[in-house]
Amino acid sequence: MSLTLSSFFDNTFINVILLAIVEIYGDFELEKYAHTLQYDHLVKGTVGYLTVVYFLVKSLMSSNILYVNLMWDGASALVETIAAMTILGERFESVEHIIGAAL
Repeated sequence: MSLTLSSFFDNTFINVILLAIVEIYGDFELEKYAHTLQYDHLVKGTVGYLTVVYFLVKSLMSSNILYVNLMWDGASALVETIAAMTILGERFESVEHIIGAAL
């Protein structure tokens, strides 16, 4: 599979971006559950992760796991870091956090 600009913005790319977005939703809800133990957050987080599975399968229908996994990991790391910092106001608290982000 050769990667061209047109193939970069195909359905796989869109599905992977949606996958990353619903993963963020699931993560945010599960973090709320971890801090509050309110079951509605557990349910919402679980639904988010079930939706992740849906978009993962959709992505794999039109591409291979190598491409999908690289796109998902990159999109998820970038988008979720930005969202955690801007929406939740989270910050790096130690050198280890910064090293982890760099990795």
